[in-house]
Amino acid sequence: MNSKYEDSLKKMERWLAVKGLSREIYEELDDCRKALERSSEDEKALDEVYERFYKELEFGTGGLRGILGAGTNRMNIYTVGRATQGLANYVNRHFEGKAGGQPAVAVSYDSRNKSELFAMETAKILAANGIRVYLYGELMPTPALSFAVRYYGCSGGVMVTASHNPAKYNGYKVYNEEGCQINLEQADELLGEIEKLDLFDDVKQADEEAVKRIESISQETVDAYMAAVRRESTGAPGCGELEVVYTPLNGTGNKPVRRILEEIGVGRVHVVPEQELPDGNFPTCPYPNPEKREALARGLELCKKLGTADLLLATDPDCDRVGVAVKQKGDYQLLTGNEVGILLLDFLCQVRAGKTECRPARTMPQRPLAIRTIVSSRMSEAVAEHYGVEMTGVLTGFKFIGEQVGILERQGQEERFIFGFEESYGYLSGPYVRDKDAVNASMLICEMAAYYKTKGLTLADRMEELYARFGYYRNDLLDFMFEGAAGMEKMAEIMERFRKDPPRRVIGRTVVSRTDYRHDETRLPKSDVLEYILEDGSSFMVRPSGTEPKLKIYLSARADSREASEGIIQGLREELPRYVE
Repeated sequence: MNSKYEDSLKKMERWLAVKGLSREIYEELDDCRKALERSSEDEKALDEVYERFYKELEFGTGGLRGILGAGTNRMNIYTVGRATQGLANYVNRHFEGKAGGQPAVAVSYDSRNKSELFAMETAKILAANGIRVYLYGELMPTPALSFAVRYYGCSGGVMVTASHNPAKYNGYKVYNEEGCQINLEQADELLGEIEKLDLFDDVKQADEEAVKRIESISQETVDAYMAAVRRESTGAPGCGELEVVYTPLNGTGNKPVRRILEEIGVGRVHVVPEQELPDGNFPTCPYPNPEKREALARGLELCKKLGTADLLLATDPDCDRVGVAVKQKGDYQLLTGNEVGILLLDFLCQVRAGKTECRPARTMPQRPLAIRTIVSSRMSEAVAEHYGVEMTGVLTGFKFIGEQVGILERQGQEERFIFGFEESYGYLSGPYVRDKDAVNASMLICEMAAYYKTKGLTLADRMEELYARFGYYRNDLLDFMFEGAAGMEKMAEIMERFRKDPPRRVIGRTVVSRTDYRHDETRLPKSDVLEYILEDGSSFMVRPSGTEPKLKIYLSARADSREASEGIIQGLREELPRYVE
């Protein structure tokens, strides 16, 4: 037998020997053992054990994310329990006794398989460590968790979700006391706490007294969150004339998104029936990512069946991202995350500057600030400059936008923040939470569509106007899947190859600038990202995903015509894949 399997096999036997092991986990591993008993050299069976145990499920700034199942490299009650015990140790060390109060953590979960189980396990372990827990009594969006952390003055938060990953995944996102996903330094410290622990021997279990420290989050809190979202309304006219098809993709958005659309007076909302109710198997949408056209297929079918809907909205399972399609010349045109971000930035700037008939709750502040991630369209910089808004770029991940909003808050300047977005369909227009919010974004998108409808325009029409004014910025994304241990090694090899032998000419253009965000001196934290700028100003960025087993290449071009810009993007799409072979 290949020696690489020995350690994984020992770990599996240790799990099988644990007294009181979950029956489901035991049976899963027992099936693996039986397969090996039939043939100890069965490579497929050996690889199965290896993938489950060759490493610990990685904990990063996004927390945990992985395939559901038995093993140290899987999402299960034991890996979740170990992470939670580490979090409890971290919280107690930093917050116990401060201001005479008891440390507290808010917990929420989405519609994925095992999410409610993992949330309850998390709550019990935190309570066993003397921490007060505020637990949502039903599935809620990720931004509602961020809100609860701030609303209750908690020391942190946990959201059980794998966002838009396929059904076989789940995850565990950790938030700090500001309601923002933990930053790089906090993640490193928390990881240190987790690594000290044995996932069976060192995790505290709750007794009846501890369970009493778990408090159900009230409807009052939900109402307060919805009121905070509503305060970001632009007061746009025409919502009563808008017709919308909406799909929550079997996730958490169903209740809050429908509620906010009703509150702003959207005339007609049709919900995709097969995707209305929570279902962690996502039976009609195996990959519930609103970035992908396949995820919007049922919604588009309903739009075409109705024939009268102005707009399609699709939120992902934890309702922090939203995809959009608009009726255009008798068909439905999908807008990219960058396009929606630019449209919202432009609209909010107009509204808050008093250039529309809208009645916003907030007007343009002094020294207004917008924030984008570095992989998002630079067209946003041109739009922001046009309105006198400062635009700043941060690393990929909305936590870095939330972090900047937190810095503004500590300086007493949170009102400066007017909008943040990332190309992966995440948006936020106010400082009431520290994460992207598809409830907020759905409201704004509908108000924006209604407003332009009163002008005889669709969102696609307005986007064309912006392209004509600022130039044809085009963006695209190449992603390459690399699953398992071999896949992680392959991605590391590709990134190293890019560093040691970087492209010098691409699509016939010289690479004039290269930035390595892991090694070069930039104002941003170190990150495994490479950026290449070509002589004509077009560019591409390469990075491994932090939440999926993927390598991503972000493409960007600007030209004076749509045809020229799309030609550059097409050239990059055709040439760059050979660098990852």
